[in-house]
Order: sequence, then structure tokens, then C-alpha cells
Amino acid sequence: MGVKKIQQTLRDSALARWIVLVLVASMMFFAYMFVDILSPLASLLNDVRGWNQGVFGTYASGEYLLNVFGFLILAGIILDKMGVRYTGVLSASLMVVGAAIKYVGISDWFDANHIVWLNSWWPSMPGSAKLAMFGFMIFGCGCEMAGTTVSKILAKWFKGKEMALAMGIEMSIARLGVYAAMWLAPVFASRFALPDGTQSVVAPLLFSACLLVVGLLNFTIFTIMDNRFDKQLVAIGEATAEKDPEDEFHASDLKQVFQSKMFWIIALLCVLYYSAIFPFQRFATNFLEETLAISNAEASGLFKWFPILAMVLTPFLGLYIDYKGKGATMMLLGAVIMIACHSVFAFVLPAYPSKMLALVTILVLGVSFSLVPASMWPAVPKIIDEKVLGSAYCLIFWVQNIGLCLVPLLIGKLRVWTGGYLVPMIVFASFGVLAFVLSFFLKAEDIKKGYGLELPKKKK
Repeated sequence: MGVKKIQQTLRDSALARWIVLVLVASMMFFAYMFVDILSPLASLLNDVRGWNQGVFGTYASGEYLLNVFGFLILAGIILDKMGVRYTGVLSASLMVVGAAIKYVGISDWFDANHIVWLNSWWPSMPGSAKLAMFGFMIFGCGCEMAGTTVSKILAKWFKGKEMALAMGIEMSIARLGVYAAMWLAPVFASRFALPDGTQSVVAPLLFSACLLVVGLLNFTIFTIMDNRFDKQLVAIGEATAEKDPEDEFHASDLKQVFQSKMFWIIALLCVLYYSAIFPFQRFATNFLEETLAISNAEASGLFKWFPILAMVLTPFLGLYIDYKGKGATMMLLGAVIMIACHSVFAFVLPAYPSKMLALVTILVLGVSFSLVPASMWPAVPKIIDEKVLGSAYCLIFWVQNIGLCLVPLLIGKLRVWTGGYLVPMIVFASFGVLAFVLSFFLKAEDIKKGYGLELPKKKK
């Protein structure tokens, strides 16, 4: 009995590991909410701050700019060298600082004072957009670092347990933040309207920024639990499996990541898939406004349902992967659904502008948003050594961020040049076609090398 007691750790307590999931997932919920809090207000930003669609697209790309130019690679090294506690607190703090800068840029105070030096260069971008974009860059560094840190945390705390289910639930909670942003942004904008009736772009942003502070506090609580968990691992002699890989990490170990064919297939699949999802979210409300000839509030009300099916389905898909497998097949199916949905947005909806058709297509796209991530992220620990797992996640996010930085800029320019959304929607559908092709390569390589992507993950 005594030996059995010694072998127990916090990870063996279902309550403890699910508390950890809630703590870190809530931070990502607040982060995802902040990312899209201004997306439903694109038309309002044009009216009150002079942000046209080109400016909005440039601002949106700013979230990923510093990550593309090397920060995410550095983040991976920090994560594997310093561990999840240090990296998590750093990432949450960067999000809070970036949010504060972005708030100042959007604020009525900044708009009223017209900071001369900030308006004197890059005249096509309003000063408010420049400062907000800078804050978004800082926030983006923290957000993407947090995403990779949370993935490694769940891989650590749910090792041999319900890992895919846990990752699926975390993604669902995070995506609920998108729903919250689409729902609450117009509500706060209207509730805190100015005396002249002009809706507020400041109130929704301030509310979301304050929630990021709560996320930082939640993660601080997690660090206390994780510190105790590491001490238990040392006590039972498993430190080399969980702690030492972080301590012994060397930058030269990244070579094994770069030399992995499967790593590059997943990274490219990731960038293509997410480039058709997250940039679309930024323009979706305006797209629905114009295509269906409805108000901003109605368009936002339609699109807020996008993450709902994803939120509901992802945990069940994760549970299915834990017990039944078929992860590579799910990625393939997700790409097919994405192609179909963006094709409807490009060709069918403009010809038959129906709110019901739009809602159904949005919900079905949410199914795709569950299939691919639910199967992709739990697959990474199967192909990458644990010692460089944090760096591998960060490198995948780095490749992803290249697309997420450039695509909003591209879509914004195409929107201005073509005067419509046909070409942008075709671009999104094309990303789906390429993702479909890569999914075939992924499945073929798995069959050839036996990584087990189609096999269940939970140990019996």
C-alpha cells in the first residue's frame, strides 16, 4: 500500500488535471476573445476612426508580424529551456501589455489628441491603427506563445490519460471566446454609445483587456500546482521523463525537428488550414453585411454561431481519437468540408442571399474547425521527441503565423482592388484544396512509417 501511495502524483488525480485544464483554457478563452473583439466592428471603425478594409486588414496582420520575424522560434527555445511555468507567465504578461497599448491606440483620448509624430509617417494608416497594430503585435507574441505552452502543458499533465479529449476541450473553451467576441462586441458598443448616438469601439476592447488580467491570475494559480507536480515527479524518479528534458535542452536539438518530413507536412497543413479560418473570421461580418444586405448587428449575430458546432464537437472528436483513432482521416475530411463551405460563400450565397443558407454554411464550417485541430495537435507528440516538443509546437505556430500575417493583408487588398468578396472567397477555398492534398501525403507517410496517427492515443 505504501509503495502505491508513493507512485501517485497530481496527474493521477482526475480532479487535479481537469482543474489545470480549466485554468489554462480560461486564459486562452480570454485571448481568443480579445483577438476578435474588433472584428464585428469593422464598419464602425471605418466610421469613427477612418479604418477602411485595407487598413483593417493591415492592422489584423500585425498580430502575427513579430512572430513571423523570429519571435516564435525564440518562444520555442524559451519554452523548452525554461519550462511551462516561466513561459506561461511571460506569455500572459505580454498579452496584457499588448492589450493596454492597443486600448490606448483605439481610445477617444488618443483620437482627440492626434499624436503628430505617429501621424506623420505611413499616411495611408491612421495613427490609431498604427498604435493599435503595435499593441496587437505585442499581444500576438504572448498569444501564440501561450498557445504552444498550453499544448505542452496538456501533453505533460494528460500523458497516458485523455490527452486528445483534453486538447479538444481546451480548443472548445478557447473558441467560445470567438462566440463571446461576436456576441458581446456589438452589445458593449451599443450600451456605451456616446451622447450623440455614436457606438463605442472602446468599451468592448476595454472589457476584453480586463479579462486578460484574470487569465494571468489563473495561470499564476496553475504554476503553484505545476511546481508541486514536478516535485512529485522527482520524488518517484520520473524526473528524467518530465523535468530533465527541459533542463537538458540545447538549441542544436532543433535539427531533429527541421529534418522531420512529418513535421513539415503538419506545419504546412496547419498554415493552409488556419489561413482559411482565422483571416476569414476578421472579414466575415462585413462579408455577410454586404452579401445579405443586412445590418452589422445582424451579420455579427449570424457569424457568432460559427464556433458553436466546433465547440460542441471538438471534445467528442478528441474522445473518439483517444479511444478509436482515425486522426489522419479526420484531417482529410475537415479539408473537404472547408472547400465546400468557402465555395458556397464564393458562388452560391451571392446568387441566393439567404440568411438560413448563410447560417447553415457557417455551422458546417464549424464542423471543419473541429475535425482538423482536434486531430492535428494531439498528433504532434507522436512524431516529435518530448525534449523538443515545445519548440516543435512553436515552429508549427511560426509557419502558421507567416500565413496568418500575410493572408489578412492580402484579403484586405483584394477586397479594395476587386470591390467585392468573390476573389477573397476563392482564395480561401484554394487553401482548402491544398490542405486536402497535404492530408493525403500525411496519411500516406503515416502508413509508410507507422507513426500511429490512425491509432487510439489512450493507454489501456
